[in-house]
Amino acid sequence: MSRTIVVLDGDQTGQELLEESLRVLQQDVIRYPLEFLRFDLTLANRRATNNQVVYEAGRAIRQYRVGLKAATITPEKAGDVGSPNAILRDVMDAEIILRTGRRIPGVRPVGGIYAPISIVRMARDDAYGAREWREGEPGSLDEYAFRTEKISRWVCRAVSEFAFQHAKENGAKVFGGPKYTVSPVYEGLFKEEMDAAAARHPDVRYEPQLIDATMALLITTSGEPLVIPSLNRDGDLLSDLVLQMFGSIAGSESMVISLNQDGVIDCVMAEAPHGTAPSLEGKNVANPMAMILAVAGLLGHMDEKELKTASRAIYEATLEAVYDGVRTADLTGSSATDQFTNEVIRRVKSKLEVWSSLK
Repeated sequence: MSRTIVVLDGDQTGQELLEESLRVLQQDVIRYPLEFLRFDLTLANRRATNNQVVYEAGRAIRQYRVGLKAATITPEKAGDVGSPNAILRDVMDAEIILRTGRRIPGVRPVGGIYAPISIVRMARDDAYGAREWREGEPGSLDEYAFRTEKISRWVCRAVSEFAFQHAKENGAKVFGGPKYTVSPVYEGLFKEEMDAAAARHPDVRYEPQLIDATMALLITTSGEPLVIPSLNRDGDLLSDLVLQMFGSIAGSESMVISLNQDGVIDCVMAEAPHGTAPSLEGKNVANPMAMILAVAGLLGHMDEKELKTASRAIYEATLEAVYDGVRTADLTGSSATDQFTNEVIRRVKSKLEVWSSLK
């Protein structure tokens, strides 16, 4: 029996790297049949459909439960179609964005960090989507800017619960938190749910910190894996910081997740954390590593045992290839984009063949 993955085509190098990742998902590689339902999310088609294709793609992810997205262009001009990400998160009814930074073999991290750090961030509300306005004489010293933000207890609970589940699965400590001392009502709501999740998971280590202390202490962290639950805007900032601390974002993937009321994943969309890299388009030099890891992460969230096994094989094959010196130019190597993917495919096939003989 096959599974369907909703594939969201994108722009420029983002699309090229998506195609590389799909090569890894072929049946002769992972030993499981997959079907791909594709949606054209290029900027041209989003404009042509007035973003209707984005809504259709989001509904398809809800239906089939898994999606894989290429990087897309976000036009800067007001009144244009904007970024598809907010629409997809809304249609998916997503609560969580999970981004994990990890050490790439041979790449020197910043500050001596070695263990993975995962940011579990709110996927909606908070500073994004807030209503903003100004009052007073424009340009005068009596002009004031206002913004109204909101968060819900449900999203706070979903983020907190998932953070502790993820920490338990990965032997990590839940670390950090909001600035509830300054904002006891707004950010205090999130802290309440973090504490409640800690009580439900007494076997998971928990070290709450204010957000400013969290950022400062990250610089001095060492070998302990961490999971950091965060508000939407805090998590956006933390993700950029953490991924760069590992020396490259190539070893990271991004997952957009929707949970049901029981805390079980309803649907998930995987993507790379990088952009469309227009200067690299058509040159066969971009690093496909993050998109390949996104594929591995997606398979790991699927129910089938064979796909979970393939997920592990892809993670190992990708990092082992880098360790053995198969690297693209951004990691000081000389391999072309397709050459790196070829090596990952070769190693995945080898692993699955060997593992099957040990059953």
